[in-house]
Formats: sequence, C-alpha cells, structure tokens
Amino acid sequence: MEPEPSPAAPDAEPGAEAAAEQDPPEGGAKKKKKPKRPFWRDLVVIVVAALVLTILLKAFVVQVFSIPSGSMENTLLPGDRILVSKIVYRFRPIERGDIVVFSGAGSWDPATPQPSNEFVRLWDDATNLVGISAPGTDYVKRVIGVPGDHVACCTNGHVTVNGVALDETSYIYPGDAPSALQFNIVVPPGRLWVMGDNRADSDDSRYRMSSPGEGTIPESAVVGRAFVIIWPLSRISDLPIPNTFKQAGLTTAAAVATAPPAALGGATAVAAGGVLFWRRRRAGRG
Repeated sequence: MEPEPSPAAPDAEPGAEAAAEQDPPEGGAKKKKKPKRPFWRDLVVIVVAALVLTILLKAFVVQVFSIPSGSMENTLLPGDRILVSKIVYRFRPIERGDIVVFSGAGSWDPATPQPSNEFVRLWDDATNLVGISAPGTDYVKRVIGVPGDHVACCTNGHVTVNGVALDETSYIYPGDAPSALQFNIVVPPGRLWVMGDNRADSDDSRYRMSSPGEGTIPESAVVGRAFVIIWPLSRISDLPIPNTFKQAGLTTAAAVATAPPAALGGATAVAAGGVLFWRRRRAGRG
C-alpha cells in the first residue's frame, strides 16, 4: 500500500520554500566593505594638486623672489623673500615709488637662452617657484620716474621729478647721498627710470645711460610689484609707496609735461581770449 502524500500548507505559495532557504539567518555575515585606498595614493594626489596650484599662482597671480644683493638696503636685505604681485598692473598703472621686479634680459643684459637640457629647465622652474633660484637677469628696484617725467639730480642735494624735490630719507640707505652721479632725462614713453635704495651700491638707471633708452627700462619687462616681505619671520612687513611720491605737484607737472602741443596751444588760446574779453569789457565801462 503506497503512503499518501503529505498535504501542502493551505496558504503556501509556489517557490516559498526555496525563497526561505535563500534568506540569510538573522545575525549572519554583513556586506563586505570596499577596500581602503592606500595612503600613498592620497599623498600623490595632494602633492600634484599643490604643485599645479603653485604653478598657476606663479604664472598669473604672485611669485616669490629672493633678494641676492644689498642694492635695496635697508628696505630689502640680502636673503629676504618677497611676494611679487603679477596682476596689480592689470588694474592700475605702474606708479612712482613702487618696488618692481623686472627682467633685464634684452635691455640691460643680453637675452638669456633657455637651457637645452630638459631636466635643467624643470629644475630651474621648480626652484623659481619658491624663490631660491640664481639671480639671473632679474632686478629689484624702485620706480622714480614714469613715462613723461623729467627726472634730474641733484638740485639742492635732492633728486627732482618734474621739478619737485623728493624727500628720500625714509627709504634710502642711511648716510647715502641721493646720487653721486648727475643726470637729467625725460623718461621716454613706455619706459621707467629706476634706482636702488642703497644709492652707493646699486647698479641702476644711472649707470646704464649708455644702454638703449638711456638707462630706462621698458614697462613690458616688469614682472610685478613687490608688496610684502615674507621671510625671515622677523622681517615680515608690507612695502608701501613712500609719502614723498604722493605730492600733488608731481602729477600736475607730469600732466603739463606730457600734454600734446595742440592741447597746450588750445588752452593758451582760451586763456588769451578770456583776458582779451575782460579787457574789452573794462574799456567799454570806462
């Protein structure tokens, strides 16, 4: 006699038993965690990102320069590290009193060829990022005259700009005379007259008067404006424009000196016409 099949549960659905077998028991194994990324990969990403950011900053915003000599003492000392803004002159012109970094290649000095060795170029670029490269043809000087300025020395012992005497005691090296050399020049368009603050030990426009531009430098050679000392820590400070360059007479005289002849002639004619009209009115009243 064959055994009767056991009756199925009244509410059982097909495949329910198989599904029950697949469900993991309570308290069973948890999902596997993703493998942790090695630390060295994160470090490489951080280093590469920092390098790219530094290169972009150097190319377009600021650059670190090291002071190699005493030509700007005591404003800047040998070994000082300065930050140079490369964007400030996109928003304003170069002003008298600015401390600028500029390239002398092709003007004061012969053009400097790039190293043929790729590794040497990479090393130069890397050292330039932190301002520890060799001086090369970069100079740091103070702008004394801008295009159109009449710069001369020495009237009553002072450097004059457009006939206005500069009081340079706040920045030139203590005990230095304004200049041991006499000069008298009108700064050509697109060029600058620059001098070091250590007048007795500065290779500047005064000693380059046989060079193109009579010692002046092209504005296009300016890398940027030095605006702060960042190293050593004891020397951290900003580099403002001295007050003597804010004299109203400097700008007024420069505007007259650079005005085109037609404008000056027109102004003279207007003034003469006004005087003549005033005289005729007086004569009529008399």
